Amino acid sequence: MKKITIGARGSKLSLAYVEKVKRLILEKSKSLKEDDFVIKKIKTSGDIHSNTKLSEIGGKNLFCKEIEENLLKNNIDIAVHSLKDMESEQNEALTIAAFVKRNDPRDVLICNKIQNLNELSQGAKIGSSSRRRELQLKKINQNVLVLNIRGNIDTRIKKLEEKKLDAIILAAAGVKSLNLENKIGMVFDENDVLPAVGQGIIAVQCRKDDETIKNIIKKINDTETSFCAIAERKMLQTIGGDCETAVGGLAKIIDNNLILKAQLFSDLGDQSFDYEFSGRNVDALNIGKTVGERLLKLAGEKFKKK
Repeated sequence: MKKITIGARGSKLSLAYVEKVKRLILEKSKSLKEDDFVIKKIKTSGDIHSNTKLSEIGGKNLFCKEIEENLLKNNIDIAVHSLKDMESEQNEALTIAAFVKRNDPRDVLICNKIQNLNELSQGAKIGSSSRRRELQLKKINQNVLVLNIRGNIDTRIKKLEEKKLDAIILAAAGVKSLNLENKIGMVFDENDVLPAVGQGIIAVQCRKDDETIKNIIKKINDTETSFCAIAERKMLQTIGGDCETAVGGLAKIIDNNLILKAQLFSDLGDQSFDYEFSGRNVDALNIGKTVGERLLKLAGEKFKKK
């Protein structure tokens, strides 16, 4: 068998995710060995234009576009993504063959002083590139000043010192995957800051017609995580929106019941609409669709489907 090429972004975090995926595959496919794999680092538009707001250069899929193109051109066999970076609809020739067991989905503050919500004092300067996070923080404290920062986790932590910010807000999963837990000042409760759709999930993608690779990847799929991912992504797909849409969504499974909680902000950002719905985990797609439709109904003319 020819070597299997795994493609991903070249950041420390992306490469940590690649190593995790490779380890899981080796555990499940005993016939494969370490040297059967080649890692290909792919520079994406999102990485190249790291100082520009995503909305100004075409949206969040800029972290996946070039990787998916390499997959379509047979330059790589497997693509590893952070699910939250992916569009809710993918190229018809590609498939996500596995959702790796979800890591901590919550958001965290990296800071020196702030340890609880009450300490987000008047005029606290928080670094973030996410409109969702900005509006959620404003709901907690209207006086918080959110400054746009982009780049990988190391770069953002460096900017925390350089820009004299009070804190930066990041996904717990990434921080923990890089063993930087010691830098976490506080973890947000999901009731205060509902995470991005797919946050904490690694998506493993391949060509739909590549049965050999698909069967290898399928072995590392986590069933509960896949149900949650399907529900969250269907909700996102139903509301439409783009990279500037402020929306959070988190699904959980308890005793084979899937509970999807979602929050959508108005286009102006001055109102938020929340909805929660549950059903059997096997009905994940319908649950996601129901929640998306309900959010659109609640928002009415306050949110324009893109």
